[in-house]
Amino acid sequence: MIAILFITGCGEPENKMQPDPENGGLVLPEGFSALVVADSLGNGRHITIKDNGDMYVSLRRPKDGKGAVALRDTTGDGKADAVSYFGSVSGTGIELHDGYLYYGADSMVVRYPFNDYEDLLPSEAYEIIAAELVDQNQHAAKPFEFDNEGNMYVTIGAPANACMEQMRTKGSPGMDPCPILDYAGGIWQFKADVVGQTQMDDGYRYSTGIRHMVALRWNDNVGKLYGVQHGRDQLHQFYPDLYDAVAGAKLPSEEFMMLDDGADFGWPYCYYDQLQGKKVLAPEYGGDGVEIGRCSAKTDPIMGFPGHMAPNDLLFYSGTQFPEKYQNGAFIAFHGSWNRAPEPQKGYFVVFVPFEGTQPSGEWEIFADNFSQQEVVENPGDAVYRPCGLAVGPDGSLYVTDSREGRVWRIYYED
Repeated sequence: MIAILFITGCGEPENKMQPDPENGGLVLPEGFSALVVADSLGNGRHITIKDNGDMYVSLRRPKDGKGAVALRDTTGDGKADAVSYFGSVSGTGIELHDGYLYYGADSMVVRYPFNDYEDLLPSEAYEIIAAELVDQNQHAAKPFEFDNEGNMYVTIGAPANACMEQMRTKGSPGMDPCPILDYAGGIWQFKADVVGQTQMDDGYRYSTGIRHMVALRWNDNVGKLYGVQHGRDQLHQFYPDLYDAVAGAKLPSEEFMMLDDGADFGWPYCYYDQLQGKKVLAPEYGGDGVEIGRCSAKTDPIMGFPGHMAPNDLLFYSGTQFPEKYQNGAFIAFHGSWNRAPEPQKGYFVVFVPFEGTQPSGEWEIFADNFSQQEVVENPGDAVYRPCGLAVGPDGSLYVTDSREGRVWRIYYED
């Protein structure tokens, strides 16, 4: 086994990094190894990494009153031995951009300055970049992303399953038109460096018809925004005459989307059926699982995954460490389902999608598995770990966060 040499964020001498026994519990392709960078951090969500290797993980719920955690390896063994909690907001989105640490809380996006960018911790005082973001009791997470022209894109999830007149009630029709789309259910664009913006006064609805998109990423290779949405629930429970339990577990697709200005992906009127390879009319709007209707005018995804696997992060591999097949391809972390009963729950893994240009060039495959530590997951509470956030380190390693125990893995390739 060949150990990777690692340069620490503090200028320490290079040391050899070794994988953990059984790769920290993960099942990986041949040639890949993993180690646990940190554990028991809290409810970890997304992760971002400096060029010097310092790591920052958002926390869905505060730990000891702090909403984020900073990690540094000072010895070069790949393990974080300096761990510091900071920040008064908690949430999901977190990213380094133009010398600041941006953070997506449920109702706003803020940024923390660094007194010195080489410091591990940023200042405790933050600036509000975008405020008054829709924050209701469903799909409140605010992941975000930047392009290369000074814009920031923020997910505003729809606080509903299918825009029914009576929320999640069998027999209730869908509202038509759906008023939620005026203020949620899409991606809003803001200026990345302007303080004090609000959603309704300064935000621009960039793409719409998206129920909830936690996985959002700009692809520098093609200059395009991409995301993977959480599809709607409860087809079988609400419409058992149209969908049996198996169909309700498999449908609708989790949609991998290329997000263009003005695109409309059809929620709540439509959903993508990956088994038929087409968008169909939702039953709340008169659909029968086959009829296309108004959905012919909606934008199709670039790929459809099986339903209810909960994609929570996406990245396009920008490193050079991994073999050629992974170059410029997409990794997606599936957090795992809760609503496939009586079928087993699915997801709880990281997949890889090869890319050529703007489109996938092949089928998706499981890259990292066994996060749940269970052969069969009947209930998401049975899963020991649930993958959530993804980042590429300065040496090309892939980092994965867990939202249950707060574990962080580092996956790397050895010739």
